[in-house]
Amino acid sequence: MTDALTAETIELLQQMIRNRCVNDGTAESGYETRNADLLRSFLGSTGLDFQQFEPTAGRASLVARIEGSDPSAPSLCLMGHTDVVPVNEGGWSRDPFGGELVDGEVWGRGAVDMLNLTASMAVAFRHLASGGFRPRGDLIYFAVADEESGSAHGMQWMADHEADAIRADYVLTEEGGLHSGPKDQPYISINVGEKGVAWRRLRVRGTPGHGSMPYKSDNALMTAAAVIQRIGDYRPAPRFHELWASTVDSLGVDEATKRSLLDEGHIDDFLDALPAPGLGTLLHSCTHTTFSCNTVTGGPARMKTNIIPDCVEIGVDVRTLPGEGHDDVTAHLKAALGDLYDKVDVEVIMDDPASMSRVDSPLWSSLERAIAKPFPTARPTPQLVVGFTDSRIYRQMGAIAYGSGLFSPEVEPAEFGRRFHGNDERIDVESLRLTTQLWLDVVRDLLG
Repeated sequence: MTDALTAETIELLQQMIRNRCVNDGTAESGYETRNADLLRSFLGSTGLDFQQFEPTAGRASLVARIEGSDPSAPSLCLMGHTDVVPVNEGGWSRDPFGGELVDGEVWGRGAVDMLNLTASMAVAFRHLASGGFRPRGDLIYFAVADEESGSAHGMQWMADHEADAIRADYVLTEEGGLHSGPKDQPYISINVGEKGVAWRRLRVRGTPGHGSMPYKSDNALMTAAAVIQRIGDYRPAPRFHELWASTVDSLGVDEATKRSLLDEGHIDDFLDALPAPGLGTLLHSCTHTTFSCNTVTGGPARMKTNIIPDCVEIGVDVRTLPGEGHDDVTAHLKAALGDLYDKVDVEVIMDDPASMSRVDSPLWSSLERAIAKPFPTARPTPQLVVGFTDSRIYRQMGAIAYGSGLFSPEVEPAEFGRRFHGNDERIDVESLRLTTQLWLDVVRDLLG
């Protein structure tokens, strides 16, 4: 039988999925105000004051706060984003915006990334507020827009214009809590850092002409194809960061595999031999700067079949390792493109470096104690994630930020990872129960 708090989390998650807050990267998408209004209504019974910020029409973020009793005590923010990525509905077994509960799982876009956490945080926050919980330091609930496309209409705008409304010493957000290693002493991931994000737009120029006369033409699309191929073939050298050894330990692999994964001279050959798709994809991203050409457009002009294009733009998703910056990305692109580098204009879309929070903190200790309640032999382990989250901006503001949650031991990490931005995204009810309780236990331990 589902307990009352888990039932609330299920219902709220279903409603958030059905609101279809799809962020396609344009300023006009997202519609996060739908989920902000829903959460404001859900939390309204607490009698707390709310702040809602809408820097762009339809792109609202919500902030709620339980005031602390001691102004000098540290504050904690529970932060979840309310937007989801686009979906190819034809690839799904069920309606991606139906929010259906089937065989103990809630299905829908955002069920994993990260509406499950945003909903469970709201349920825990309401439960604490309604029960008269008075923390020593402020407890903040922050439902933020536009995480999926770089945060310009959400966290970054808030940091630039309304920082005092969200400022916190400690932050919990996405995405950790997965089990790995031996079942009797599992590792449970806590994301304490993330790779940098350095999105680039490569603009290739040519000479327009009639498509019926291609001989010796300066076709921007043909040059762009060569640029894409060279980036796809580029193999930057591996480089290990300070958390890599603990990541390898948490895999529970044999000693020979561990030696290969910890040897910069052999790891590439080892990963090349692994089947794809599979764990090797993640391990490669953990140890390499990566480049992915994901969009091609005709620049300012519309491409047409009978016109030789004079401009093609390529969107490249670059993810950098700790210690790398703008100049390193430029050096990588020059190495990848060779003589073609001079044929492209490079526009910076995002340029945020890798970030990391220390683990010798009271928040880490609270997480350890909270995780030990349902899993006494578990070992929380710090991880560096390969995607980006709004944690990076909170870290720039001086906060210690971790990606957490607590999922069922039955959730297989590789399968869970494939559901991020993938087909048939879904989350099990037991994980919703564990995560909702985790927030309650951490808050009471840290701020009680």
